[in-house]
Amino acid sequence: MSSTNKSECVANAYTSRKLSARYPTDLPAWKKLAEHHKSDMGDRSLRELFSRDKKRAENFSLEAGDLNLDYSKNHLNNTSRKLLTQLAKQADVPAAIKAMFAGETINRTEGRAVLHVALRAKIADKVAHDVPGITEVWEVLTKMESFVDDVQSSRIKGSTGKKLTDIVNIGIGGSDLGPVMASRALRTYWKDGMRFHSVSNVDGTQLDDLKNELDPETTLFVICSKTFTTLETMTNANAARAWIIDRLDAVAVQYHFVAASTNHAAMDDFGIRTDFRFGFWDWVGGRYSLWSAVGLSLALVVGMDVFKAVLSGGRRMDQHFRQAPLEENMPVLLALIG
Repeated sequence: MSSTNKSECVANAYTSRKLSARYPTDLPAWKKLAEHHKSDMGDRSLRELFSRDKKRAENFSLEAGDLNLDYSKNHLNNTSRKLLTQLAKQADVPAAIKAMFAGETINRTEGRAVLHVALRAKIADKVAHDVPGITEVWEVLTKMESFVDDVQSSRIKGSTGKKLTDIVNIGIGGSDLGPVMASRALRTYWKDGMRFHSVSNVDGTQLDDLKNELDPETTLFVICSKTFTTLETMTNANAARAWIIDRLDAVAVQYHFVAASTNHAAMDDFGIRTDFRFGFWDWVGGRYSLWSAVGLSLALVVGMDVFKAVLSGGRRMDQHFRQAPLEENMPVLLALIG
């Protein structure tokens, strides 16, 4: 592509100042940062930076909620930090933060809002209240709580009347990594007798090996696919369904499968009961889906009280991100120095 055509494409794609500011190399603060690095920081070691500032660890640390961020071992000084926050201001980061919490379409490539923060919010936080379907967040959360309590109290049982104790998350990408990571981090909070498993590999060996550990009568599969058509996820889901039918019967499918999805026709065909379905929304990015109904497998193992505590912790950081000045804002500073 010629340089002229390339420039035209860039100009057409990024017509507003806010979008073009995402490429910050032409901003004044960027140029000052480059000059600062060359003249003041290029040859300085961390040892020298610490020797020049005896309180460096204190001066380059932040607290928010229960978290402490020590970023003193990054190659920057007070001038660097000042210029970095100037860069964020010139790039309209504060306006972008406001736009995200308002539910504006900041995911330009897909034409969507970015509202995982709504999944952790309280109604009083007034996060994107004008976005269609936003109030469904709390409806789904209430439904999840009732379902989790019913499973753990054995009001919901397997098809043979046994307690459901082995929870198998079937997903890929964010629908797998989030629940798996959180389940490991919260291992000490697993309820007595409950076990978490995951299946994401499409080659079949992962599920085959897992089946050797499972009793079909006590196993509940959680299928996580917004469209209920994701190839890898549905390949594993169909294999698990065939196993349940073989070991139990066809009726057992409606007792041993639950889904986080929005494709009701496909869930009908699969055999998912309507009360075993949990929706989520196109403004939930995959990497953040743990905070939605995709987190159901985690909630089933640790209990809804712990899952709600996880949501609460996320909300505290969201409030910090929304309210803290740039120079004291953990997510912003980590992005700037990263």
